[in-house]
Amino acid sequence: MPVMTRDEAWLLLCEHTKGESLRRHALAVEATMRHFARRSGEDEEKWAVTGLLHDFDYEGDPRGHPQNGRPILEQAGVPGEIVHAIQTHGDHLGIPRVTLMEKTLYAVDELTGFVAAVALVRPSKRVADVDAQAVRKKMKDKAFARAVNRDALLQGASDLGIGFDALVAEVVSAMSANADELGLAGS
Repeated sequence: MPVMTRDEAWLLLCEHTKGESLRRHALAVEATMRHFARRSGEDEEKWAVTGLLHDFDYEGDPRGHPQNGRPILEQAGVPGEIVHAIQTHGDHLGIPRVTLMEKTLYAVDELTGFVAAVALVRPSKRVADVDAQAVRKKMKDKAFARAVNRDALLQGASDLGIGFDALVAEVVSAMSANADELGLAGS
């Protein structure tokens, strides 16, 4: 089954996502998915495209996400395995996450956003300066990034079978390698 190219996925994302912050989030998840694919010996392009497209429909109707995007992805020729993985990251749909790619997408989606938020409140504004201790400290502050479900952050690591601190370190590493593109290289 051919994988949609990264360039095709980027065009589809940009067609439906105009906001810079959501595009940067997609880039962060793409970079992190690529990192985990490489680490696991999986198909980097497939995982990267999955990460890039996972929230492509969020801007239009957050309450209909990701289910409303499914027909658009299918019509665009996105392979079914990617479409399914994107559907599984919405807890409200109740679709079990079975494959490593599905579990990884769930584990890194909100965590990349949370790590970025932690980086942006640090004096350096550098993602490379974020560690698990800083993330855990901010997780205790319910007013900080209040939309992020802390239980989901922990559940993602558990589903992958790795410690939360190790997951944070991997996410920070992946995002640091792409810090310029993500706007997290520091001030």
